Amino acid sequence: MTEATGPVDVDGAQGVRVWDPLVRLFHWVTVLCFTGAFLFEKPRDLHEALGYTVAGALAIRVIWGFIGTRHARFGDFVPKPSTFFGYIGAALRGREGRYLGHNPAGGAMVVALMVMLATVTLTGWLQTTDAFWGVDWVEEVHEAAANLTLGLVCLHIAGVVLESLRHGENLVKAMITGVKRS
Repeated sequence: MTEATGPVDVDGAQGVRVWDPLVRLFHWVTVLCFTGAFLFEKPRDLHEALGYTVAGALAIRVIWGFIGTRHARFGDFVPKPSTFFGYIGAALRGREGRYLGHNPAGGAMVVALMVMLATVTLTGWLQTTDAFWGVDWVEEVHEAAANLTLGLVCLHIAGVVLESLRHGENLVKAMITGVKRS
Protein backbone atom coordinates (compact mmCIF):
# COMPACT_ATOMS: atom_id res chain seq x y z
CA MET A 1 0.00 0.00 0.00
CA THR A 2 1.37 3.39 -0.91
CA GLU A 3 0.98 6.41 1.25
CA ALA A 4 -0.56 9.57 -0.17
CA THR A 5 1.54 12.47 1.04
CA GLY A 6 0.17 15.44 -0.88
CA PRO A 7 -1.91 18.15 0.75
CA VAL A 8 -5.68 17.65 1.05
CA ASP A 9 -8.53 19.98 2.02
CA VAL A 10 -9.49 19.96 5.72
CA ASP A 11 -12.44 22.26 6.36
CA GLY A 12 -11.11 24.80 3.87
CA ALA A 13 -7.49 24.54 5.08
CA GLN A 14 -4.60 22.36 4.02
CA GLY A 15 -4.27 18.98 5.64
CA VAL A 16 -2.24 15.83 5.25
CA ARG A 17 -3.17 12.16 5.20
CA VAL A 18 -1.83 10.55 8.36
CA TRP A 19 -3.88 7.49 9.29
CA ASP A 20 -4.16 4.91 6.52
CA PRO A 21 -7.36 2.87 6.05
CA LEU A 22 -5.96 -0.21 7.82
CA VAL A 23 -5.01 1.77 10.95
CA ARG A 24 -8.44 3.41 11.05
CA LEU A 25 -10.24 0.11 10.47
CA PHE A 26 -8.20 -1.55 13.22
CA HIS A 27 -9.00 1.30 15.60
CA TRP A 28 -12.77 1.28 15.07
CA VAL A 29 -13.14 -2.53 14.84
CA THR A 30 -11.25 -2.80 18.12
CA VAL A 31 -13.39 -0.09 19.74
CA LEU A 32 -16.63 -1.81 18.73
CA CYS A 33 -15.55 -5.39 19.43
CA PHE A 34 -13.85 -4.72 22.78
CA THR A 35 -16.84 -2.67 23.92
CA GLY A 36 -19.25 -5.38 22.80
CA ALA A 37 -17.26 -8.17 24.44
CA PHE A 38 -16.91 -6.14 27.64
CA LEU A 39 -20.64 -5.43 27.82
CA PHE A 40 -21.92 -8.84 26.70
CA GLU A 41 -20.52 -11.94 28.33
CA LYS A 42 -23.68 -13.74 27.20
CA PRO A 43 -24.40 -15.15 24.73
CA ARG A 44 -21.01 -16.80 25.04
CA ASP A 45 -20.69 -17.32 21.27
CA LEU A 46 -21.04 -13.56 20.69
CA HIS A 47 -18.52 -12.73 23.42
CA GLU A 48 -16.00 -15.19 21.96
CA ALA A 49 -16.57 -14.04 18.35
CA LEU A 50 -15.94 -10.43 19.37
CA GLY A 51 -12.79 -11.50 21.25
CA TYR A 52 -11.48 -13.49 18.29
CA THR A 53 -12.15 -10.50 16.04
CA VAL A 54 -10.06 -8.30 18.35
CA ALA A 55 -7.29 -10.95 18.35
CA GLY A 56 -7.29 -11.15 14.55
CA ALA A 57 -7.31 -7.38 14.14
CA LEU A 58 -4.47 -7.11 16.65
CA ALA A 59 -2.38 -9.70 14.78
CA ILE A 60 -2.85 -7.81 11.50
CA ARG A 61 -2.03 -4.49 13.20
CA VAL A 62 1.18 -5.87 14.69
CA ILE A 63 2.32 -6.98 11.24
CA TRP A 64 1.29 -3.59 9.82
CA GLY A 65 3.35 -1.95 12.57
CA PHE A 66 6.47 -3.28 10.82
CA ILE A 67 5.53 -3.02 7.13
CA GLY A 68 2.79 -0.38 7.00
CA THR A 69 2.72 3.26 6.06
CA ARG A 70 4.91 5.81 7.83
CA HIS A 71 2.68 6.73 10.79
CA ALA A 72 1.47 3.12 11.18
CA ARG A 73 4.98 1.81 11.87
CA PHE A 74 6.07 1.25 15.45
CA GLY A 75 9.32 3.05 14.68
CA ASP A 76 7.32 6.23 14.06
CA PHE A 77 5.44 6.33 17.35
CA VAL A 78 6.90 4.06 20.04
CA PRO A 79 8.82 6.51 22.23
CA LYS A 80 11.99 6.04 24.20
CA PRO A 81 11.37 6.48 27.95
CA SER A 82 13.26 9.79 27.97
CA THR A 83 11.12 11.10 25.10
CA PHE A 84 7.93 9.97 26.83
CA PHE A 85 8.81 11.57 30.17
CA GLY A 86 10.06 14.73 28.47
CA TYR A 87 6.76 15.04 26.64
CA ILE A 88 4.74 14.43 29.84
CA GLY A 89 6.75 17.12 31.63
CA ALA A 90 6.18 19.59 28.79
CA ALA A 91 2.46 18.72 28.72
CA LEU A 92 2.14 19.34 32.46
CA ARG A 93 3.62 22.80 31.85
CA GLY A 94 1.27 23.33 28.88
CA ARG A 95 4.21 23.40 26.45
CA GLU A 96 3.98 20.09 24.63
CA GLY A 97 4.65 20.12 20.92
CA ARG A 98 2.15 19.09 18.26
CA TYR A 99 2.84 15.89 16.36
CA LEU A 100 1.50 14.90 12.98
CA GLY A 101 1.37 11.24 14.04
CA HIS A 102 1.01 10.04 17.62
CA ASN A 103 2.68 12.17 20.26
CA PRO A 104 4.92 10.23 22.71
CA ALA A 105 2.11 9.81 25.25
CA GLY A 106 -0.27 8.60 22.53
CA GLY A 107 2.36 6.21 21.19
CA ALA A 108 2.93 4.76 24.65
CA MET A 109 -0.83 4.40 25.06
CA VAL A 110 -1.10 2.49 21.78
CA VAL A 111 1.55 0.05 23.00
CA ALA A 112 -0.12 -0.32 26.42
CA LEU A 113 -3.53 -0.93 24.83
CA MET A 114 -2.12 -3.47 22.39
CA VAL A 115 -0.35 -5.37 25.19
CA MET A 116 -3.53 -5.38 27.29
CA LEU A 117 -5.71 -6.46 24.36
CA ALA A 118 -3.27 -9.30 23.69
CA THR A 119 -3.50 -10.31 27.36
CA VAL A 120 -7.30 -10.19 27.33
CA THR A 121 -7.62 -12.19 24.12
CA LEU A 122 -4.97 -14.74 25.08
CA THR A 123 -6.50 -15.44 28.48
CA GLY A 124 -9.97 -15.53 26.93
CA TRP A 125 -8.80 -18.13 24.42
CA LEU A 126 -7.01 -20.12 27.14
CA GLN A 127 -10.33 -20.48 28.94
CA THR A 128 -11.69 -22.39 25.93
CA THR A 129 -8.88 -24.98 25.98
CA ASP A 130 -8.95 -28.29 27.81
CA ALA A 131 -5.83 -27.39 29.79
CA PHE A 132 -7.17 -24.10 31.20
CA TRP A 133 -10.96 -24.48 31.13
CA GLY A 134 -12.28 -23.68 34.59
CA VAL A 135 -8.88 -22.58 35.96
CA ASP A 136 -9.57 -19.71 38.33
CA TRP A 137 -6.37 -17.73 37.86
CA VAL A 138 -6.86 -17.58 34.08
CA GLU A 139 -10.37 -16.19 34.51
CA GLU A 140 -9.13 -13.71 37.13
CA VAL A 141 -6.31 -12.48 34.86
CA HIS A 142 -8.80 -12.20 31.97
CA GLU A 143 -11.20 -10.08 34.03
CA ALA A 144 -8.45 -7.93 35.55
CA ALA A 145 -6.88 -7.33 32.13
CA ALA A 146 -10.27 -6.38 30.64
CA ASN A 147 -10.89 -3.93 33.49
CA LEU A 148 -7.40 -2.45 33.19
CA THR A 149 -7.92 -2.11 29.43
CA LEU A 150 -11.15 -0.21 30.08
CA GLY A 151 -9.22 2.11 32.42
CA LEU A 152 -6.60 2.71 29.73
CA VAL A 153 -9.37 3.41 27.21
CA CYS A 154 -10.74 6.10 29.54
CA LEU A 155 -7.25 7.66 29.83
CA HIS A 156 -6.89 7.44 26.04
CA ILE A 157 -10.19 9.27 25.51
CA ALA A 158 -9.17 11.94 28.04
CA GLY A 159 -5.85 12.38 26.22
CA VAL A 160 -7.59 12.70 22.85
CA VAL A 161 -9.95 15.34 24.25
CA LEU A 162 -7.09 17.27 25.90
CA GLU A 163 -4.90 17.11 22.80
CA SER A 164 -7.81 18.15 20.56
CA LEU A 165 -8.55 21.17 22.75
CA ARG A 166 -4.93 22.23 23.21
CA HIS A 167 -4.04 22.03 19.54
CA GLY A 168 -7.40 23.03 18.05
CA GLU A 169 -7.75 19.77 16.17
CA ASN A 170 -10.54 17.19 16.04
CA LEU A 171 -8.58 13.97 16.55
CA VAL A 172 -11.70 11.79 16.45
CA LYS A 173 -12.51 13.16 13.00
CA ALA A 174 -8.89 12.57 11.97
CA MET A 175 -9.22 8.91 12.99
CA ILE A 176 -12.33 8.68 10.80
CA THR A 177 -11.02 10.54 7.73
CA GLY A 178 -7.31 9.80 8.14
CA VAL A 179 -6.51 13.49 7.61
CA LYS A 180 -5.00 16.00 10.04
CA ARG A 181 -4.26 19.65 9.45
CA SER A 182 -0.71 20.27 8.30
